[in-house]
Amino acid sequence: MSDIKIATRESYGNALAELGKVNPNVVVFDADLAGATKTGIFKKAFPERFFDCGIAESNMIGMAAGISTTGKIPFVSSFAMFAAGRAFEQIRNSIGYPHLNVKIGATHAGISVGEDGATHQCNEDIALMRTIPGMVIINPCDDVEAKQAVFAASEYNGPVYMRFGRLAVPVVNDDKYKFELGKGVTLKEGNNVTLIATGLMVARALEAAKVLEEKGISTRVINIHTIKPIDKDIIIKAANETDLIVTCEEHNVIGGLYSAVTEVTSQYAPSKVIPVAVMDTFGKSGNASELLNVFGLNADGIINKVLENI
Repeated sequence: MSDIKIATRESYGNALAELGKVNPNVVVFDADLAGATKTGIFKKAFPERFFDCGIAESNMIGMAAGISTTGKIPFVSSFAMFAAGRAFEQIRNSIGYPHLNVKIGATHAGISVGEDGATHQCNEDIALMRTIPGMVIINPCDDVEAKQAVFAASEYNGPVYMRFGRLAVPVVNDDKYKFELGKGVTLKEGNNVTLIATGLMVARALEAAKVLEEKGISTRVINIHTIKPIDKDIIIKAANETDLIVTCEEHNVIGGLYSAVTEVTSQYAPSKVIPVAVMDTFGKSGNASELLNVFGLNADGIINKVLENI
């Protein structure tokens, strides 16, 4: 794991600009937040293919749905609270129901929005998007994965929800990494406990695994970047080969990674699964890194859950 830290919203903006060079059908819509979502990078490179829809997220989704029927590939962006929350009805009915080729780049997700507070800390977006039939959900863990995810989303024919963060996070993957839609990644092998993590919690899971190994607990670490469709095989394998699974996510415990993993284990490989997540509560205003610690979304929080349950 590198000492370099990059916010995945930065990765998103840079990837869009690179994608625009090789795919002339890519267009970008934003809801008056291009500076924050980093779609402004695409705007600077391709101003004629960028559309600022103002603070009208629901209308933006309708516009993207319409233009997708002409062969264009629209990427629509806003903060997760607005992209998934405010525009849910339009995403469901105008994109999900007709299964249109629209990509949603939702930034500023989770507790790590920090000082913006509970109203902007969207911990429910994955749960909302999981309920839409046919919606693909990607939650990348670092710069490398986020950039490749954008290209993978553009190649997939159908709706995709991508979740990006405000906070700079460690680069976990190297240049050899290859993103595969729907496939989990085993970052570390182990046979006592499995940490299944997504998004910024992947780096924290790796930190926790190092400490657990020093305590004599053999720890497997799995990165689930595609939450829907989820990699059932890698979860079943972990359930069969380790004594405990701990899911790690910057999202409400209801409807996110924990729910997705337990839906698999309950059907195919009954096992003990414990969550490290936002425990069905609203966020607070404060420094992002400090808030993650307050909510137990760190290596210590993961370690404590393992020691309590192994």
